[in-house]
Amino acid sequence: MNESSALRKYILWFAYEHLDFRFQEIESIASLLNVDLTWIHKSAENPFWLVEVRSEEDVVKLTSRSVTLRYAIELWSSSSQREDFHDQLKSLPTAFTAPYFDENVSYKVKVEVFGSSQTQAEKVQRIESFSYLPLKGPVKLNNPDVSFQYIEYYGHDTVNIPCEPHHFYFGRIVSEGQRDLIKKLSLKSRKFIGNTSMDPQLSLIMANQALVKNGSLVYDPFVGSGSLLIGAAQFGGLVMGADLDYLMVHGMSRPTRKQARHKPRHEENILANMKQYGFAHRYVDVVVADFALPLWHDSFKLDAIITDPPYGVREAVERLGTAKEDKNISDRHLPTHIPCKIHYSMAQLLHDLLSFAAKHLRMGARLVTWIPVIRLEYDESQLPRHDCLRLIANSEQILSTNGSRRLLTYGKIGEPKEETRTIVEEEETYRQKYSRYIEENRKHKMEDDHKGKKFKNSTE
Repeated sequence: MNESSALRKYILWFAYEHLDFRFQEIESIASLLNVDLTWIHKSAENPFWLVEVRSEEDVVKLTSRSVTLRYAIELWSSSSQREDFHDQLKSLPTAFTAPYFDENVSYKVKVEVFGSSQTQAEKVQRIESFSYLPLKGPVKLNNPDVSFQYIEYYGHDTVNIPCEPHHFYFGRIVSEGQRDLIKKLSLKSRKFIGNTSMDPQLSLIMANQALVKNGSLVYDPFVGSGSLLIGAAQFGGLVMGADLDYLMVHGMSRPTRKQARHKPRHEENILANMKQYGFAHRYVDVVVADFALPLWHDSFKLDAIITDPPYGVREAVERLGTAKEDKNISDRHLPTHIPCKIHYSMAQLLHDLLSFAAKHLRMGARLVTWIPVIRLEYDESQLPRHDCLRLIANSEQILSTNGSRRLLTYGKIGEPKEETRTIVEEEETYRQKYSRYIEENRKHKMEDDHKGKKFKNSTE
């Protein structure tokens, strides 16, 4: 540990979930908060990543926003060999460790055995292995002045656990991530939810990737129950949305919770959710509108668009329209007329979404959106693209063996012109693709089974 080094090394300890989103979230936060970081080690499997930053203040900035991070730890020692690991700790400069080993500084040592288990006696034995450290202060398990973290990483094979860890880490815990927000914004306790309300952790990740900050004007054109607005409002965004579903926008849809379906409903809407979390002052409004029909003035500009369009599975993909030849509405029926809806192709929806973002986002602002894919048919070159938008991040959430959805983050790099291109590959609906894929697999399996029986009969 070189005290005079310009860059300082830290362990970023991630929660072991949503693995494909960790790097993109941290990179987005670093961009938003002007944190210059250098990756030393990162792995899809290992939740302990190493980075270099210029100051402790910078790493605290990362944890102040991240929901994928558990802790940020100042790295004191790291090695794949036990002896070398302890030698590094023993060789730390006294000037570096003195502030934390003072007799007036209380401390505790935490132990993490990742990929294995430990008894209380083994935990104590591990802590006592650091008896050579000149810790003079009192041990304090609750709210100590400094907390040290010892980590043994055994990998992910819980059947064949190695005798020795793959890696050892030791350091001082600097700060915690914002994972408490996941419980705070839990759907279980939220007043108003729908069939497709977004998981709060993913909502917060989307807000981070959209670079939402205090005062950002954030828009969700497929707002539904407003779950994405909650995540954006948590980080200071001024939120607004639109949706074609009149009943959902006005909190009049069927209750999602089974136990609440026979109870009278009171104040179940998007605004009620905002009030529940103390975000009412950040709520602009939501409107009933068809995204396929232009609503906003050309001069209307946004700091972020975060959305989860319908896929045609649990929610229909529709727009206003009619297949009837006679489209006239009599004056008698006009006051109570409810507009008809027709199919809105996924390709056209994505085309409209990218065109809308290119037109209404401020320069450098971001669009964060989901698209469904068949995993074995996925091809990154077939993703929607626009001349004025650059694909910044692309992460996968696996939904089943065959299907997943990808979170795409686009940044605006230019203003649209007449010759600007929006490219979306023309394709069948996701429901059709999924059904076709399952049917093809079923047929192939039946053919393989039939060939196997014929081969077995021919050899008997």
